[in-house]
Amino acid sequence: MFIHKLSKYGLMLLVALVLGGTLMASSHREAPLIANDPLADNTDLYAFRNPRNPRNIVIIANYVPMQLPHGGPNYYSFGENIRYEIHIDNNPSWPGDEIIYRFTFSQRNEDPTTFFNIRLGKQNLKTTYTLEKSTNGGRTFLPILVNANVPPPRIGERSISSPVGLNSSYGDLFRAAVRRTHTGENVFCGTVDDPFFVDLGGIFDLGDAPRQNGAPRDGLACQNVSSIALEIPIAYLRKKGAGPVENILDGDYVIGVWASASRPRIRTLEPAGESYSGDWVQVSRLGMPLTNEAVIPVGMKDYWNSLTPYDELEDTVLDQYFYNPELALYMDDDLFGGAVPAFAPLRIQRNSLQGFDFGNGQDGLYGLKGSPAVAGTALDDAIFGTLLLPGPGMPRSVDLWPIFHTGVPNFPPYQLATGKGGNPLAAGKPFINNFLPNGGDMLRLNMAVPPTPRDHPQFSSLGLIQAAVLGLTDPEFNATSDLQFIPNMDGFPNGRRLEDDVTRIELQAVSGVALAAIGLWYDDYTAGGPNPVTQDLLDVLTYSTGVEANDKPFVNGFPFVGQPFAGDSECSGAVATPVASAPAASALGLTTPSVGRQVVMGNYPNPFENQTTIRYQVDQAGPVRMAVYDMSGRRLEVLVNSFQEAGEYQVEWNASNYPAGIYFARTDGADGQLLQVLKLVKFK
Repeated sequence: MFIHKLSKYGLMLLVALVLGGTLMASSHREAPLIANDPLADNTDLYAFRNPRNPRNIVIIANYVPMQLPHGGPNYYSFGENIRYEIHIDNNPSWPGDEIIYRFTFSQRNEDPTTFFNIRLGKQNLKTTYTLEKSTNGGRTFLPILVNANVPPPRIGERSISSPVGLNSSYGDLFRAAVRRTHTGENVFCGTVDDPFFVDLGGIFDLGDAPRQNGAPRDGLACQNVSSIALEIPIAYLRKKGAGPVENILDGDYVIGVWASASRPRIRTLEPAGESYSGDWVQVSRLGMPLTNEAVIPVGMKDYWNSLTPYDELEDTVLDQYFYNPELALYMDDDLFGGAVPAFAPLRIQRNSLQGFDFGNGQDGLYGLKGSPAVAGTALDDAIFGTLLLPGPGMPRSVDLWPIFHTGVPNFPPYQLATGKGGNPLAAGKPFINNFLPNGGDMLRLNMAVPPTPRDHPQFSSLGLIQAAVLGLTDPEFNATSDLQFIPNMDGFPNGRRLEDDVTRIELQAVSGVALAAIGLWYDDYTAGGPNPVTQDLLDVLTYSTGVEANDKPFVNGFPFVGQPFAGDSECSGAVATPVASAPAASALGLTTPSVGRQVVMGNYPNPFENQTTIRYQVDQAGPVRMAVYDMSGRRLEVLVNSFQEAGEYQVEWNASNYPAGIYFARTDGADGQLLQVLKLVKFK
């Protein structure tokens, strides 16, 4: 194998260069040129059906990454001489936007005699904006909101609440910034807590997520971002001529959303400032999260930012990075899989159903092109086959490429394996339709899919992946191949909710989880076997980067994002950074740990090859029993069974006699009282 032909030093250097250049903070500072222009830098885009008012869609476009709350005296805001735009496509018959919302901002110095940003009821610089709307693809624009206020920076208590500041509360200022246009949209523009969550430190440390040593940390915790939020009636967004929705798969309710920022072509430095002139040039864009960050190589990132999704129809040079994604190299033991041990649970199908190889450079399903097996399916040239099976050596043209570039049609084989009788190309349980094939990278949303209430017991940050799991395994859904609404069908990549863990979902997608959902199971399943929920599938589904939720709760209503952190606080109001949990704990018959006596566990290394050290802290004296279980709940070994005083301990677990996979260390107290569960990942 190629990996064995590289020296250890050379391999680690290669991975350092690759990971340092392409992974992954959604779209925060993702390309060389835009990293030097943060005011125009798209960071994230969200589109979801309002769970409190399902008649409306919420679109949120964020800019200006990694804002420190105490970043004075020149606090962050939107930039002048920039056009911030949200683009919406709803007609698959021709490539182009149907609706565009354009925001332009201006700033005014209310008190030039002070160096403070806020003093005696005045702001420096006070920011306002104008919102224009086009319904003819950008040929003409109509102002629908003028001179709307952006809330001031949340500098601190004295600047906001005291008589020598604005003599107000920040909550009042924040709520007052929600405005309604004369055409009926709700709008908010302002600084908010960055809703994206990821362990930046671990990811950039050679892909160390989940971390092998130490607790994961949200790299964007306590940082703010500049947010544009729109709440738009579905009636404004659906395809022209669409009737009342009757089916959650209605293609007339599919929209594509992308955001951009543009600047005038010429910037001239003046003795006391600068001036701008010339045509407007797009300098940043965003549709699907992580595309430019984790798929497009560094040499093409600035070029990608200059394109529109419709340009990608003609210029297909970037398609190769979806057909053979670089991240897949680190999920393949024949290539560089061993260089990124944290990705050990993520392995691509190299021999699915003992016949299909989706490794980079392989043919995937291309060998079936033109055969009776694909006749009448989406892989048929007469239907979508020229899009989905363009040629040999492009294995991910059937899953990753359409997820990012067309959306997924409700058409075989893109239906759940439930009801297929073991044939992945057959018709199965209808699942999702967000197919809009007339553009490239956009966030596609079927607005007909009902929103999952955020307090629903099955609401999950895993979005469509969790919906697929329920459709395949839950008796409420897998007993029939009929169309049903399954919780989280409104989650990423069918749109994107604020809660969706897109880093985790996309890593799982690169690892082939979408292929598995339609019946192209992992290599350890034998075709015709009784249970396709194998160890490899469980490994992918239970993988976590270690950070699974935002550091601050989201608001339960428009604009849904949280208020920004204040410059005079120590991130008060933030919740503890979530640590990777054991998703399969309920399957093991484990209950929630009781409040009271606790044991805190961690292990190093994790993932590990043969042996790992479990370190744990006992907060109260008493009996401690620690045992290791496999994914089926079978107890393998008892590591500790004794009375222990409060203090720190460690124990070794030698797993050399067990296969690679996921295990759990469970610690109990007296009478079987559950104290803690720790996930252990063995990668060889």
